[in-house]
Amino acid sequence: MSHYPPKNIPANERLIFALDVPDAETALSLIDQLGDSVQFYKLGLELFLSGAYFELVTELKQRGKKIFADLKLFDVPATVAAAVRQLDKHQVDFCTVHGQDAMLKAAADAARHTQVLAVTALTSLDQGDLDDLGFQCDARTLVLSRARRALQLGCAGVISSGLEAEALRQHIDHQLLVICPGIRPVANDDDQKRTVSVAQAFALGADHIVVGRPIRDATNPAAAANTMQQQIQSIFQ
Repeated sequence: MSHYPPKNIPANERLIFALDVPDAETALSLIDQLGDSVQFYKLGLELFLSGAYFELVTELKQRGKKIFADLKLFDVPATVAAAVRQLDKHQVDFCTVHGQDAMLKAAADAARHTQVLAVTALTSLDQGDLDDLGFQCDARTLVLSRARRALQLGCAGVISSGLEAEALRQHIDHQLLVICPGIRPVANDDDQKRTVSVAQAFALGADHIVVGRPIRDATNPAAAANTMQQQIQSIFQ
């Protein structure tokens, strides 16, 4: 377990399943299969564009689940604030903003129920990608800078690779929520480049992990999720 003081988060809510599927039928089938093995769901752009997003949000809420709206809002501050207010109406628990200070502050100021998470550096980016994008620093420096500003602006937390989680814990106020995507139980060769395992993520200071393909593509998704939940329970017991 991490040597940083744990937050009061139920262990079975530390695993967030990325419901990255193309339509409501597939989503509902997976939700039924997963049952009690998953309590927290991330719904992203693919489902948003399917036309069934808020119907699924309502269905999950009726089942007592938590919702992470991963829409990476990026627009003029007033529009971002208006979008957050809409998500608030649906009792979404987390939402992501992928913008500069004014956008993050507008989102945080608009939020009531929903907790705003700032995207630091996508886990699909490596140092070569950051160089190409014109960042004159390494990923760790970029993540720390964005996280520090996000907390000052009123955001609840950040999305960060597990590789930067330890630095966040060492240098940023512990109240910051750290949510780590790109979790891979084994070595991978997909588009996620800055990955860590379940145990590594929590040892480095993650509060939540986001897992998609290792559960979704498993022969038995519920069994895969339960294996991770058992591992998390053993870490935080």
